[in-house]
Amino acid sequence: MPAGGTFCVHTTVSRPRLVVSTDGRGVVSHARSRLLADLAEVTGLTSAFSDALRRLRPRGTGHAPGRIAADLSVILADGGEVIADLALLRNQPEVFGPVASAPTAWRLLADIGTAALGDLRAARATAREIAWAQAGETRESFPVSHAGGQELPGLVLDIDATLVTCHSEKEHAAPTYKRGFGYHPLLCFLDNTGEALAGLLRPGNAAANTAADHITVLDTALAQIPDAHRHGTDILIRTDSAGSAKTFLNHIRALRSRGIRTGFSVGWSITEPVRRAIRHLPEHVWHPALEQDGTLRTGAQVAELTGLADLPGLPKDTRIIVRRERPHPGAQLSLFDCEEGMRHQVFLTDTPHTGGGSAQYLEVRHRAHARVEDRIRCGKTTGFGRFPSRHFALNQAWLELSLAAIDLLAWTKALLLDGELATAEPKKLRHRLLHAAARITRGGRRLYLRIAATWPWRHELTSAFTRLATLPRPAT
Repeated sequence: MPAGGTFCVHTTVSRPRLVVSTDGRGVVSHARSRLLADLAEVTGLTSAFSDALRRLRPRGTGHAPGRIAADLSVILADGGEVIADLALLRNQPEVFGPVASAPTAWRLLADIGTAALGDLRAARATAREIAWAQAGETRESFPVSHAGGQELPGLVLDIDATLVTCHSEKEHAAPTYKRGFGYHPLLCFLDNTGEALAGLLRPGNAAANTAADHITVLDTALAQIPDAHRHGTDILIRTDSAGSAKTFLNHIRALRSRGIRTGFSVGWSITEPVRRAIRHLPEHVWHPALEQDGTLRTGAQVAELTGLADLPGLPKDTRIIVRRERPHPGAQLSLFDCEEGMRHQVFLTDTPHTGGGSAQYLEVRHRAHARVEDRIRCGKTTGFGRFPSRHFALNQAWLELSLAAIDLLAWTKALLLDGELATAEPKKLRHRLLHAAARITRGGRRLYLRIAATWPWRHELTSAFTRLATLPRPAT
Protein backbone atom coordinates (compact mmCIF):
# COMPACT_ATOMS: atom_id res chain seq x y z
CA MET A 1 0.00 0.00 0.00
CA PRO A 2 1.39 3.44 -0.88
CA ALA A 3 2.26 5.91 1.88
CA GLY A 4 -0.63 7.86 3.33
CA GLY A 5 -3.06 4.94 3.42
CA THR A 6 -4.09 5.23 -0.24
CA PHE A 7 -4.42 2.41 -2.75
CA CYS A 8 -5.98 1.93 -6.15
CA VAL A 9 -8.88 -0.33 -7.06
CA HIS A 10 -8.65 -1.49 -10.65
CA THR A 11 -11.63 -1.19 -12.94
CA THR A 12 -13.87 -4.30 -13.00
CA VAL A 13 -16.27 -4.73 -15.89
CA SER A 14 -18.02 -1.35 -16.30
CA ARG A 15 -17.40 0.05 -12.84
CA PRO A 16 -15.14 3.12 -12.63
CA ARG A 17 -11.70 2.93 -11.09
CA LEU A 18 -11.49 4.02 -7.47
CA VAL A 19 -8.74 5.52 -5.36
CA VAL A 20 -9.45 4.67 -1.72
CA SER A 21 -7.96 6.72 1.11
CA THR A 22 -8.49 7.27 4.84
CA ASP A 23 -8.23 11.06 4.92
CA GLY A 24 -11.94 11.95 4.61
CA ARG A 25 -13.33 14.78 6.72
CA GLY A 26 -16.90 15.46 7.78
CA VAL A 27 -18.26 12.21 6.35
CA VAL A 28 -20.76 10.32 8.49
CA SER A 29 -22.62 7.04 7.96
CA HIS A 30 -26.12 6.19 9.15
CA ALA A 31 -26.47 9.90 9.85
CA ARG A 32 -30.16 9.81 9.08
CA SER A 33 -30.75 7.63 12.12
CA ARG A 34 -30.58 10.98 13.89
CA LEU A 35 -34.21 11.20 12.79
CA LEU A 36 -35.01 8.31 15.16
CA ALA A 37 -32.97 9.80 17.98
CA ASP A 38 -34.75 13.14 17.65
CA LEU A 39 -38.14 11.43 17.44
CA ALA A 40 -37.37 9.64 20.71
CA GLU A 41 -36.81 13.09 22.23
CA VAL A 42 -39.90 14.70 20.68
CA THR A 43 -42.28 11.91 21.73
CA GLY A 44 -40.90 12.00 25.26
CA LEU A 45 -39.50 8.46 25.08
CA THR A 46 -36.01 9.51 26.17
CA SER A 47 -37.23 11.60 29.10
CA ALA A 48 -39.69 8.88 30.14
CA PHE A 49 -36.87 6.33 30.10
CA SER A 50 -34.79 8.75 32.16
CA ASP A 51 -37.50 9.03 34.80
CA ALA A 52 -37.99 5.26 34.83
CA LEU A 53 -34.30 4.44 35.27
CA ARG A 54 -33.19 7.45 37.32
CA ARG A 55 -32.35 5.38 40.39
CA LEU A 56 -29.90 3.26 38.39
CA ARG A 57 -27.57 6.26 37.88
CA PRO A 58 -25.02 6.19 40.72
CA ARG A 59 -24.78 9.61 42.38
CA GLY A 60 -25.90 11.29 39.16
CA THR A 61 -22.59 10.63 37.42
CA GLY A 62 -21.78 9.17 34.04
CA HIS A 63 -24.22 8.62 31.20
CA ALA A 64 -27.92 8.99 32.01
CA PRO A 65 -29.52 5.50 32.04
CA GLY A 66 -32.57 6.77 30.16
CA ARG A 67 -30.39 8.14 27.37
CA ILE A 68 -28.54 4.82 27.14
CA ALA A 69 -31.85 2.95 26.85
CA ALA A 70 -33.05 5.37 24.16
CA ASP A 71 -29.78 5.02 22.22
CA LEU A 72 -30.08 1.23 22.37
CA SER A 73 -33.63 1.50 20.99
CA VAL A 74 -32.37 3.76 18.18
CA ILE A 75 -29.59 1.38 17.17
CA LEU A 76 -32.04 -1.56 17.19
CA ALA A 77 -34.46 0.40 15.01
CA ASP A 78 -31.51 1.10 12.74
CA GLY A 79 -30.93 -2.64 12.36
CA GLY A 80 -28.34 -3.25 15.09
CA GLU A 81 -28.20 -6.76 16.52
CA VAL A 82 -25.83 -6.58 19.49
CA ILE A 83 -24.97 -4.12 22.22
CA ALA A 84 -21.58 -3.49 20.61
CA ASP A 85 -23.42 -1.89 17.67
CA LEU A 86 -23.75 1.20 19.87
CA ALA A 87 -20.28 2.03 18.51
CA LEU A 88 -22.02 3.18 15.32
CA LEU A 89 -23.51 6.09 17.28
CA ARG A 90 -20.64 6.52 19.71
CA ASN A 91 -18.08 7.04 16.96
CA GLN A 92 -20.08 9.91 15.44
CA PRO A 93 -20.37 12.38 18.34
CA GLU A 94 -20.83 15.33 15.96
CA VAL A 95 -24.22 13.82 14.99
CA PHE A 96 -25.36 11.84 18.04
CA GLY A 97 -23.56 13.58 20.90
CA PRO A 98 -22.04 11.60 23.77
CA VAL A 99 -23.06 7.93 23.62
CA ALA A 100 -22.28 5.31 26.26
CA SER A 101 -19.81 2.54 25.60
CA ALA A 102 -20.89 -1.07 25.17
CA PRO A 103 -19.68 -2.08 28.69
CA THR A 104 -21.70 0.77 30.21
CA ALA A 105 -24.80 -0.37 28.32
CA TRP A 106 -24.19 -3.95 29.47
CA ARG A 107 -24.09 -2.79 33.09
CA LEU A 108 -27.32 -0.85 32.69
CA LEU A 109 -29.22 -3.80 31.22
CA ALA A 110 -27.87 -6.06 33.95
CA ASP A 111 -29.21 -3.65 36.60
CA ILE A 112 -32.75 -3.56 35.20
CA GLY A 113 -34.77 -5.85 37.46
CA THR A 114 -38.45 -6.69 37.56
CA ALA A 115 -39.46 -3.32 39.03
CA ALA A 116 -37.42 -1.32 36.51
CA LEU A 117 -38.84 -3.46 33.70
CA GLY A 118 -42.31 -2.38 34.74
CA ASP A 119 -41.11 1.23 34.80
CA LEU A 120 -39.79 0.85 31.24
CA ARG A 121 -43.20 -0.35 30.11
CA ALA A 122 -44.87 2.59 31.83
CA ALA A 123 -42.40 4.91 30.09
CA ARG A 124 -43.31 3.44 26.71
CA ALA A 125 -47.00 4.00 27.49
CA THR A 126 -46.27 7.63 28.37
CA ALA A 127 -44.44 8.21 25.10
CA ARG A 128 -47.18 6.42 23.15
CA GLU A 129 -49.81 8.76 24.54
CA ILE A 130 -47.76 11.74 23.35
CA ALA A 131 -47.14 10.19 19.93
CA TRP A 132 -50.84 9.45 19.45
CA ALA A 133 -51.74 12.99 20.49
CA GLN A 134 -49.22 14.32 17.97
CA ALA A 135 -50.71 12.07 15.29
CA GLY A 136 -54.15 13.41 16.15
CA GLU A 137 -52.94 16.97 15.60
CA THR A 138 -51.04 16.29 12.38
CA ARG A 139 -53.20 13.64 10.69
CA GLU A 140 -56.83 13.79 9.64
CA SER A 141 -57.68 10.44 11.26
CA PHE A 142 -56.13 7.68 13.33
CA PRO A 143 -54.73 4.80 11.22
CA VAL A 144 -57.27 2.04 10.63
CA SER A 145 -57.03 -1.65 9.83
CA HIS A 146 -58.59 -3.06 6.68
CA ALA A 147 -60.10 -6.41 5.74
CA GLY A 148 -62.42 -7.43 2.93
CA GLY A 149 -62.13 -3.99 1.36
CA GLN A 150 -63.59 -2.36 4.49
CA GLU A 151 -62.19 -0.39 7.38
CA LEU A 152 -62.21 -2.25 10.69
CA PRO A 153 -63.69 -0.06 13.41
CA GLY A 154 -61.64 0.58 16.51
CA LEU A 155 -58.33 -0.99 17.47
CA VAL A 156 -57.17 -4.47 16.47
CA LEU A 157 -54.69 -6.32 18.71
CA ASP A 158 -52.93 -9.35 17.24
CA ILE A 159 -51.34 -11.84 19.65
CA ASP A 160 -48.98 -14.54 18.46
CA ALA A 161 -45.92 -16.49 19.59
CA THR A 162 -42.67 -17.14 17.77
CA LEU A 163 -39.50 -19.15 18.22
CA VAL A 164 -36.12 -17.47 18.60
CA THR A 165 -33.13 -19.74 18.24
CA CYS A 166 -30.30 -19.46 20.75
CA HIS A 167 -26.94 -20.78 19.61
CA SER A 168 -25.48 -20.97 23.11
CA GLU A 169 -26.61 -21.92 26.59
CA LYS A 170 -28.79 -19.15 27.97
CA GLU A 171 -30.83 -19.07 31.14
CA HIS A 172 -34.32 -20.56 30.57
CA ALA A 173 -33.57 -21.38 26.93
CA ALA A 174 -34.99 -24.82 26.19
CA PRO A 175 -35.76 -27.26 23.37
CA THR A 176 -38.68 -26.14 21.19
CA TYR A 177 -41.48 -28.12 19.60
CA LYS A 178 -39.74 -27.71 16.25
CA ARG A 179 -36.68 -29.51 17.61
CA GLY A 180 -34.71 -26.30 17.94
CA PHE A 181 -33.37 -24.61 21.06
CA GLY A 182 -34.08 -21.14 22.40
CA TYR A 183 -36.94 -18.92 23.55
CA HIS A 184 -40.65 -18.85 22.76
CA PRO A 185 -41.79 -15.22 23.30
CA LEU A 186 -45.47 -14.25 23.12
CA LEU A 187 -46.10 -10.86 21.48
CA CYS A 188 -48.92 -8.41 20.85
CA PHE A 189 -48.96 -5.91 17.97
CA LEU A 190 -51.43 -3.14 17.16
CA ASP A 191 -52.57 -3.89 13.62
CA ASN A 192 -53.65 -0.28 13.01
CA THR A 193 -50.12 1.13 13.26
CA GLY A 194 -47.70 -1.80 13.55
CA GLU A 195 -46.68 -0.78 17.08
CA ALA A 196 -45.41 -3.50 19.41
CA LEU A 197 -47.58 -3.20 22.52
CA ALA A 198 -46.31 -6.08 24.64
CA GLY A 199 -43.99 -9.04 24.75
CA LEU A 200 -43.43 -11.86 27.22
CA LEU A 201 -40.12 -13.72 27.04
CA ARG A 202 -40.65 -17.43 27.75
CA PRO A 203 -38.59 -20.64 27.68
CA GLY A 204 -38.47 -22.50 24.39
CA ASN A 205 -40.64 -25.30 25.77
CA ALA A 206 -43.43 -22.96 26.92
CA ALA A 207 -46.85 -24.11 25.71
CA ALA A 208 -48.32 -22.11 22.84
CA ASN A 209 -51.85 -22.10 24.28
CA THR A 210 -51.18 -21.14 27.91
CA ALA A 211 -54.15 -18.99 28.97
CA ALA A 212 -52.22 -17.30 31.80
CA ASP A 213 -49.53 -16.07 29.37
CA HIS A 214 -52.14 -14.75 26.93
CA ILE A 215 -53.90 -12.91 29.76
CA THR A 216 -50.59 -11.37 30.91
CA VAL A 217 -49.69 -10.18 27.42
CA LEU A 218 -53.19 -8.82 26.75
CA ASP A 219 -53.34 -6.91 30.03
CA THR A 220 -49.86 -5.50 29.41
CA ALA A 221 -50.87 -4.46 25.89
CA LEU A 222 -54.06 -2.78 27.08
CA ALA A 223 -52.04 -0.80 29.63
CA GLN A 224 -50.03 0.60 26.69
CA ILE A 225 -53.12 2.10 25.04
CA PRO A 226 -53.89 5.70 26.09
CA ASP A 227 -56.85 5.81 28.45
CA ALA A 228 -59.13 7.74 26.09
CA HIS A 229 -58.78 4.99 23.48
CA ARG A 230 -58.76 2.09 25.93
CA HIS A 231 -62.11 3.10 27.39
CA GLY A 232 -63.69 4.83 24.42
CA THR A 233 -62.88 2.60 21.45
CA ASP A 234 -63.90 -0.89 20.37
CA ILE A 235 -60.94 -3.26 20.74
CA LEU A 236 -60.76 -6.55 18.85
CA ILE A 237 -58.33 -9.24 20.05
CA ARG A 238 -57.23 -11.69 17.35
CA THR A 239 -55.22 -14.87 17.86
CA ASP A 240 -54.77 -18.23 16.21
CA SER A 241 -56.05 -21.39 17.90
CA ALA A 242 -53.38 -21.02 20.61
CA GLY A 243 -55.51 -18.23 22.07
CA SER A 244 -58.74 -20.22 22.17
CA ALA A 245 -58.49 -21.30 25.82
CA LYS A 246 -61.88 -20.73 27.42
CA THR A 247 -60.24 -19.02 30.41
CA PHE A 248 -58.68 -16.45 28.09
CA LEU A 249 -61.91 -15.85 26.16
CA ASN A 250 -63.86 -15.36 29.38
CA HIS A 251 -61.18 -12.92 30.54
CA ILE A 252 -61.68 -10.88 27.36
CA ARG A 253 -65.42 -10.81 28.01
CA ALA A 254 -64.88 -9.84 31.67
CA LEU A 255 -62.91 -6.75 30.61
CA ARG A 256 -66.21 -5.18 29.55
CA SER A 257 -67.14 -4.80 33.20
CA ARG A 258 -64.13 -2.46 33.51
CA GLY A 259 -65.39 -0.25 30.70
CA ILE A 260 -63.13 -1.75 28.01
CA ARG A 261 -65.16 -2.66 24.92
CA THR A 262 -63.30 -5.82 23.94
CA GLY A 263 -64.24 -8.56 21.50
CA PHE A 264 -62.41 -11.57 20.12
CA SER A 265 -61.74 -13.46 16.92
CA VAL A 266 -59.70 -16.60 17.65
CA GLY A 267 -58.88 -19.80 15.85
CA TRP A 268 -60.43 -23.06 17.01
CA SER A 269 -59.36 -26.66 16.62
CA ILE A 270 -61.60 -28.92 14.56
CA THR A 271 -62.86 -31.29 17.23
CA GLU A 272 -65.27 -34.17 16.73
CA PRO A 273 -68.40 -32.05 17.48
CA VAL A 274 -67.20 -29.54 14.89
CA ARG A 275 -66.51 -32.27 12.33
CA ARG A 276 -70.02 -33.68 12.78
CA ALA A 277 -71.54 -30.22 12.33
CA ILE A 278 -69.55 -29.58 9.15
CA ARG A 279 -70.62 -32.93 7.66
CA HIS A 280 -74.30 -32.08 8.22
CA LEU A 281 -74.13 -28.61 6.67
CA PRO A 282 -76.33 -28.40 3.55
CA GLU A 283 -74.55 -27.09 0.48
CA HIS A 284 -76.75 -24.03 0.13
CA VAL A 285 -75.50 -22.48 3.41
CA TRP A 286 -71.96 -22.13 2.05
CA HIS A 287 -71.17 -18.64 0.72
CA PRO A 288 -68.17 -17.45 -1.32
CA ALA A 289 -65.23 -16.26 0.77
CA LEU A 290 -63.66 -12.83 0.22
CA GLU A 291 -60.18 -11.58 -0.54
CA GLN A 292 -58.65 -8.81 1.56
CA ASP A 293 -59.64 -6.27 -1.11
CA GLY A 294 -63.28 -7.39 -0.98
CA THR A 295 -63.33 -9.42 -4.19
CA LEU A 296 -64.49 -13.04 -4.24
CA ARG A 297 -61.89 -15.66 -3.37
CA THR A 298 -61.84 -18.46 -5.91
CA GLY A 299 -62.39 -21.95 -4.54
CA ALA A 300 -63.19 -20.91 -0.97
CA GLN A 301 -66.51 -20.81 0.92
CA VAL A 302 -67.67 -19.77 4.37
CA ALA A 303 -70.51 -21.06 6.56
CA GLU A 304 -71.76 -20.55 10.12
CA LEU A 305 -71.83 -23.40 12.64
CA THR A 306 -73.33 -21.47 15.54
CA GLY A 307 -75.84 -23.70 17.36
CA LEU A 308 -74.79 -26.82 15.46
CA ALA A 309 -71.75 -27.76 17.54
CA ASP A 310 -71.94 -28.14 21.32
CA LEU A 311 -69.00 -26.22 22.81
CA PRO A 312 -69.72 -25.64 26.52
CA GLY A 313 -67.83 -23.11 28.60
CA LEU A 314 -67.53 -20.45 25.92
CA PRO A 315 -68.72 -16.87 26.56
CA LYS A 316 -72.36 -16.19 25.79
CA ASP A 317 -73.20 -15.32 22.17
CA THR A 318 -70.00 -16.88 20.80
CA ARG A 319 -70.31 -17.62 17.10
CA ILE A 320 -68.55 -20.48 15.26
CA ILE A 321 -67.60 -19.94 11.62
CA VAL A 322 -65.92 -22.38 9.25
CA ARG A 323 -64.06 -21.79 6.02
CA ARG A 324 -63.26 -24.44 3.42
CA GLU A 325 -60.91 -24.11 0.48
CA ARG A 326 -59.29 -26.27 -2.11
CA PRO A 327 -55.85 -27.09 -0.66
CA HIS A 328 -52.87 -25.47 -2.29
CA PRO A 329 -49.81 -27.60 -3.14
CA GLY A 330 -47.91 -28.51 0.02
CA ALA A 331 -50.79 -27.73 2.41
CA GLN A 332 -50.86 -29.84 5.57
CA LEU A 333 -54.17 -31.66 5.72
CA SER A 334 -55.83 -33.58 8.53
CA LEU A 335 -57.53 -36.92 7.97
CA PHE A 336 -60.86 -35.07 8.01
CA ASP A 337 -59.64 -32.71 5.28
CA CYS A 338 -58.48 -35.65 3.19
CA GLU A 339 -61.89 -37.29 3.53
CA GLU A 340 -63.72 -34.14 2.47
CA GLY A 341 -61.20 -33.11 -0.19
CA MET A 342 -61.11 -29.55 1.20
CA ARG A 343 -59.02 -27.77 3.80
CA HIS A 344 -61.13 -26.52 6.72
CA GLN A 345 -60.41 -23.77 9.25
CA VAL A 346 -62.65 -22.75 12.14
CA PHE A 347 -62.66 -19.66 14.32
CA LEU A 348 -64.75 -18.18 17.13
CA THR A 349 -65.97 -14.62 17.51
CA ASP A 350 -68.38 -12.69 19.70
CA THR A 351 -69.14 -10.05 17.05
CA PRO A 352 -72.94 -10.03 16.63
CA HIS A 353 -74.87 -10.33 13.36
CA THR A 354 -76.03 -6.73 13.65
CA GLY A 355 -73.73 -4.02 12.36
CA GLY A 356 -72.38 -5.91 9.36
CA GLY A 357 -71.21 -9.04 11.16
CA SER A 358 -71.77 -11.40 8.24
CA ALA A 359 -69.84 -14.67 8.21
CA GLN A 360 -68.02 -13.63 5.02
CA TYR A 361 -66.82 -10.34 6.47
CA LEU A 362 -65.85 -11.87 9.82
CA GLU A 363 -63.88 -14.62 8.12
CA VAL A 364 -61.78 -12.26 6.01
CA ARG A 365 -61.32 -10.06 9.09
CA HIS A 366 -60.00 -13.04 11.04
CA ARG A 367 -57.73 -14.13 8.19
CA ALA A 368 -56.07 -10.69 8.34
CA HIS A 369 -54.52 -11.91 11.60
CA ALA A 370 -51.82 -13.38 9.32
CA ARG A 371 -50.33 -9.88 9.13
CA VAL A 372 -48.86 -10.47 12.58
CA GLU A 373 -46.41 -12.90 11.01
CA ASP A 374 -44.96 -10.01 9.01
CA ARG A 375 -44.77 -7.91 12.19
CA ILE A 376 -42.82 -10.67 13.92
CA ARG A 377 -40.52 -11.20 10.94
CA CYS A 378 -39.69 -7.50 10.90
CA GLY A 379 -39.38 -7.47 14.69
CA LYS A 380 -36.68 -10.11 14.49
CA THR A 381 -34.61 -7.67 12.45
CA THR A 382 -35.31 -4.97 15.04
CA GLY A 383 -33.84 -6.60 18.11
CA PHE A 384 -35.60 -9.72 19.30
CA GLY A 385 -34.26 -12.01 16.59
CA ARG A 386 -31.35 -12.71 18.91
CA PHE A 387 -30.71 -12.17 22.59
CA PRO A 388 -27.33 -10.96 23.85
CA SER A 389 -26.91 -12.41 27.31
CA ARG A 390 -26.78 -15.67 29.21
CA HIS A 391 -28.96 -14.03 31.88
CA PHE A 392 -32.74 -14.15 31.44
CA ALA A 393 -33.42 -10.82 33.19
CA LEU A 394 -31.07 -8.95 30.86
CA ASN A 395 -32.74 -10.56 27.83
CA GLN A 396 -36.11 -9.43 29.16
CA ALA A 397 -34.85 -5.84 29.18
CA TRP A 398 -33.48 -6.33 25.66
CA LEU A 399 -36.93 -7.46 24.48
CA GLU A 400 -38.52 -4.35 25.98
CA LEU A 401 -36.06 -2.08 24.18
CA SER A 402 -36.70 -4.00 20.96
CA LEU A 403 -40.41 -3.25 21.30
CA ALA A 404 -39.54 0.42 21.81
CA ALA A 405 -37.44 0.29 18.62
CA ILE A 406 -40.40 -1.12 16.69
CA ASP A 407 -42.53 1.71 18.06
CA LEU A 408 -39.99 4.31 16.90
CA LEU A 409 -40.19 2.97 13.36
CA ALA A 410 -44.00 2.91 13.51
CA TRP A 411 -44.13 6.50 14.80
CA THR A 412 -41.66 7.59 12.12
CA LYS A 413 -43.98 6.30 9.43
CA ALA A 414 -47.15 7.64 11.05
CA LEU A 415 -45.84 11.10 11.96
CA LEU A 416 -43.11 11.93 9.45
CA LEU A 417 -43.59 10.02 6.19
CA ASP A 418 -46.07 9.85 3.35
CA GLY A 419 -46.71 7.65 0.34
CA GLU A 420 -44.79 4.45 -0.19
CA LEU A 421 -42.40 4.98 2.74
CA ALA A 422 -45.31 5.43 5.17
CA THR A 423 -46.13 1.74 4.71
CA ALA A 424 -42.60 0.44 4.10
CA GLU A 425 -41.04 -2.39 6.06
CA PRO A 426 -37.98 -1.62 8.22
CA LYS A 427 -35.50 -2.95 5.64
CA LYS A 428 -36.71 -0.49 3.01
CA LEU A 429 -36.65 2.42 5.48
CA ARG A 430 -33.10 1.57 6.48
CA HIS A 431 -31.74 1.32 2.96
CA ARG A 432 -33.54 4.39 1.63
CA LEU A 433 -33.48 6.76 4.61
CA LEU A 434 -31.45 5.66 7.60
CA HIS A 435 -28.27 4.03 6.30
CA ALA A 436 -27.14 6.39 3.58
CA ALA A 437 -24.09 8.53 4.25
CA ALA A 438 -24.01 12.32 4.41
CA ARG A 439 -21.54 15.11 5.01
CA ILE A 440 -21.28 17.32 8.08
CA THR A 441 -20.33 20.98 7.67
CA ARG A 442 -20.42 24.02 9.93
CA GLY A 443 -21.29 27.61 9.16
CA GLY A 444 -23.07 30.51 10.76
CA ARG A 445 -22.89 28.75 14.14
CA ARG A 446 -24.94 25.92 12.73
CA LEU A 447 -24.29 22.27 12.01
CA TYR A 448 -25.41 21.11 8.56
CA LEU A 449 -26.15 17.56 7.47
CA ARG A 450 -25.67 17.62 3.70
CA ILE A 451 -27.47 14.91 1.76
CA ALA A 452 -26.23 13.98 -1.70
CA ALA A 453 -28.05 15.96 -4.36
CA THR A 454 -28.49 12.78 -6.40
CA TRP A 455 -29.97 10.64 -3.59
CA PRO A 456 -33.44 9.54 -4.84
CA TRP A 457 -35.15 9.94 -1.45
CA ARG A 458 -33.51 13.21 -0.35
CA HIS A 459 -36.80 15.12 -0.47
CA GLU A 460 -38.60 12.54 1.67
CA LEU A 461 -35.85 12.79 4.26
CA THR A 462 -35.75 16.58 4.40
CA SER A 463 -39.55 16.60 4.61
CA ALA A 464 -39.38 14.18 7.55
CA PHE A 465 -36.95 16.44 9.43
CA THR A 466 -39.17 19.44 8.67
CA ARG A 467 -42.24 17.67 10.05
CA LEU A 468 -40.27 16.57 13.08
CA ALA A 469 -39.41 20.18 13.83
CA THR A 470 -43.08 21.18 13.72
CA LEU A 471 -44.41 18.43 16.00
CA PRO A 472 -45.85 19.74 19.27
CA ARG A 473 -43.38 19.12 22.10
CA PRO A 474 -44.41 17.33 25.30
CA ALA A 475 -44.82 19.52 28.35
CA THR A 476 -41.79 19.51 30.63
